[in-house]
Amino acid sequence: HGETEMRAELNMNSSSSDVNQSSSPFCLLGLGYSHTLNTCVLEAAVILFLTILIISGNLVVIFVFHCAPLLHHHTTSHFIQTMAYADLLVGVSCLVPSLSLLHYLKGLDEELTCQVFGYLVSVLKSVSMVSLACISVDRYIAITQPFSYATLVTPCRLRVCIGLIWLYSALIFLPSFFGWGKPGYHGDIFRWCATSWQTDPGFSSFIAALLYAPAALTVCFTYGSIFRICRQHTREITQRHARFGPQECERGERGEGCPDKRYAMVLFRITSVFYVLWMPYILYFLLESTRLYRHLVASFLTTWLAISNSFCNCLIYSLSNSVFRKGLGRLEDYWCEKDREQLRFIQ
Repeated sequence: HGETEMRAELNMNSSSSDVNQSSSPFCLLGLGYSHTLNTCVLEAAVILFLTILIISGNLVVIFVFHCAPLLHHHTTSHFIQTMAYADLLVGVSCLVPSLSLLHYLKGLDEELTCQVFGYLVSVLKSVSMVSLACISVDRYIAITQPFSYATLVTPCRLRVCIGLIWLYSALIFLPSFFGWGKPGYHGDIFRWCATSWQTDPGFSSFIAALLYAPAALTVCFTYGSIFRICRQHTREITQRHARFGPQECERGERGEGCPDKRYAMVLFRITSVFYVLWMPYILYFLLESTRLYRHLVASFLTTWLAISNSFCNCLIYSLSNSVFRKGLGRLEDYWCEKDREQLRFIQ
């Protein structure tokens, strides 16, 4: 009889502790919890700050592309717009963990919300990764085959390529919905996602083999070839300058090599920053999948460092591209004119 009472008491204690655990916020960083606000202040601040930056930055990029027709002269602008829309959707998706930490989304199914959010962000970032690889291939074709470029890269093929990027990204992460692995740690602010949804070495290897490795190898090969060709052109121009004088060099500098190199440098900066910010996440994803290293703080920091790239893309492009800056100035003039018209109407 005494043993029965003891077991009943232990069951009651364990159930009460489970209730307390479920009612208290789940803080990945293990600090920054506010009893007054009943939330993880540090995590909420980081995620909300990044969400605002990502949404506002990519809205500006999309508006500038609509206001600057010169940006459409390069076919790569279509891929950059695709990345901007994908990054904008990343920012909108990040409203889910932001509002959840602030207790505005009570009553949601945590398991389903975690799975859908993790899947969506993984798909959207895959779109950015594959788009960067396609941009590098596009520039490689433009430099290595300039005369046949217009027949190889047509608007119809471009639209088909962008459609295939979205389809491929959606399909490659779909097995995670059927119990095969975990696509990432984007939803780990939810307790179920961080503690119950485990990564799978087979699924992680599948993603690395079909997404991370091909995209990285494509970028390395194409940009390596582009810069090698540009160095060769520069060497030839220098040799002509030494042999025939400055006029021949000026004609060579007005050729296609220098502008292509400058534009390739802009795209290479965007690609480099993307992989610099994503490499810690990819390494942690592979290490954690093989059970070599697991730490909740590391998963949070590497995940949101990678997601911050959705804002860095717009920042780099605005600082590196003169035509984009002109379009941004035109957008500012447009809004200033709108404000003047409203003031005249009020007066």
